[in-house]
Amino acid sequence: MTSPNGPTLLGVDVLMVATMLSGIAAMAVMFAIYTATSVRDPMIKRVKALNDRREQLKAGITASTSKRRAKLVQKNEAADRIRTVLSSLQVLQDSQVKAAQQKLLQAGIRSKEWAVAVIFGRLVMPIVFGGPMLYLVYGTDQFADWSPLKAYGLVAGTFIMSYKAPDLYLKNKIAKRSAAIRKGLPDALDLLVICAEAGLTVDAAFHRVAKELGRAYPELGDEFSLTAIELGFLADRRQAFENLAFRTDLDAIKGVTTTMVQTEKYGTPLASALRVLSAEFRNERMMRAEEKAARLPAIMTVPLILFILPVLFIVILGPAACSINDALLSGK
Repeated sequence: MTSPNGPTLLGVDVLMVATMLSGIAAMAVMFAIYTATSVRDPMIKRVKALNDRREQLKAGITASTSKRRAKLVQKNEAADRIRTVLSSLQVLQDSQVKAAQQKLLQAGIRSKEWAVAVIFGRLVMPIVFGGPMLYLVYGTDQFADWSPLKAYGLVAGTFIMSYKAPDLYLKNKIAKRSAAIRKGLPDALDLLVICAEAGLTVDAAFHRVAKELGRAYPELGDEFSLTAIELGFLADRRQAFENLAFRTDLDAIKGVTTTMVQTEKYGTPLASALRVLSAEFRNERMMRAEEKAARLPAIMTVPLILFILPVLFIVILGPAACSINDALLSGK
C-alpha cells in the first residue's frame, strides 16, 4: 500500500478527506438549488378546491361528475359502516363527533366524515399496537431480562400512545396551521383596512385579501377565501364569521370575527376597528419575536459546546497536529 503524500492526522490523509467533504458539500448545494427551483405553488390546489366548492354551492349538488359522485358514495358507505360499528359498541357520542369535527376543521381537513374515523382509530389502534406488544412482553422471552416495572411501563406506554396517536397527530397539524395563520393575520388586517377604506364590501374585501396573501400565507388565504364564499351564499352573514372562528384555534381570529359581527349589527366603522386590531396583533408578534431572541443565547449554549467548539479546535489545532505528526514520523 502506498503511503499518503499529503499531511496526515492519525494515519488519515487530510487532503483526501477534505476532497470527499467538498464533493458532499457540492452535492448538497446542487440539491438545495434543485429543491428551491422546483417548489410548487401551494395555492393552486387550494384555489382549485375552493372553486369546485363554489360551483357545487351554485348548482346545489354534491359532486360535479359521476366519478366523484361514486367516490363520495363509497366514502359515505365506509363512514356509515364505521358509525354503525361504533354505535353498536355504544362508544359513539354526539359531543365526541362534534369535537372531532372541529379538530379536523382546525387542522385544515374539510371532510367531516373523518370524525368517526378518528374515534374509530382511538378504539382500534390500542388493539393493533398494544396487543402485539402485550404478547411480546408477557408471552415470549424477548424481554425476559427486564424488570416487572419496566415491562409494565413499556406495555402501558404502548397502549397510551396508541390511544392518543390520532389526537396527537391532529394537535400537531392544528398547532402548525394556527402558527401560520397567526403569522399572517396582521398583514391581512392591514389589507382589510385598505379594502374597507377603498369602498369594497366585506365579502369582496375578504376575497381580495385571500387573493393577495394566498401565496405568502396559504392557510390564511384558504380560510379567507372560504369565508368570502360563505358571505356570498349564506343568508345569515353572521354565521360565516362564526364559521371562521369555529375553523381556527386562535383567540385573535375570534376577536376579528367579533369585530366583524358588531360592525354588521351596529354599523360601526370597520376600518378604525380593524386598524386597532392590526396594531395590537403586530405588537404581539413583535413581542413573541423578542421573546424568542431573548431565549436564543441559552438555547445555543449546548450546540456551541457540543458541535461548534470541537470543530473550532480541530480547525485551529489540526494543522499543528499534522505538522508534529509528520515531524515525528520523519524523525523515526
